[in-house]
Amino acid sequence: MPSARLRAIRRLLSEQAVSTQAYLIRLLAAEQIHVTQATVSRDLKTMGAVKHSGADGLVRYRIGNAVPLDGPDSELARAFDEYVLQITPTGGLVVVGTLPGAAHVVGRAIDESNVDGVVGTVAGDDTVLVVGGPGVEGESVAEWLEAVGGTA
Repeated sequence: MPSARLRAIRRLLSEQAVSTQAYLIRLLAAEQIHVTQATVSRDLKTMGAVKHSGADGLVRYRIGNAVPLDGPDSELARAFDEYVLQITPTGGLVVVGTLPGAAHVVGRAIDESNVDGVVGTVAGDDTVLVVGGPGVEGESVAEWLEAVGGTA
């Protein structure tokens, strides 16, 4: 549940002008994600969300830069942390939703990570289609992407 919750928060912050934790809690509740203020506060801190004033003068949360990671899959983790909004397995495929214009970055990071069982990716503007090889279930690829991609 934490990875789904974090993806929902990331998506909501990218789609709406969220200026308070109370408002974010209401938005999450509308999506059947029930959390306390302490949980939202912790999640925002973990994600590096900060309040800033937009060009329109409104103060809202935005996701700051990700903390640098180490290891062979750090590029994938960074791409997921900054751009991925949702991961949906279906059959032998996985659909990865990203921020607009970021799908190619995520697709390349997946390709370069040499994910076991993944034949390749096809990236559009805000969606990456991850294609599994013969006998590979999308659910197992999605779980691996969530774990290594840093969304778990």
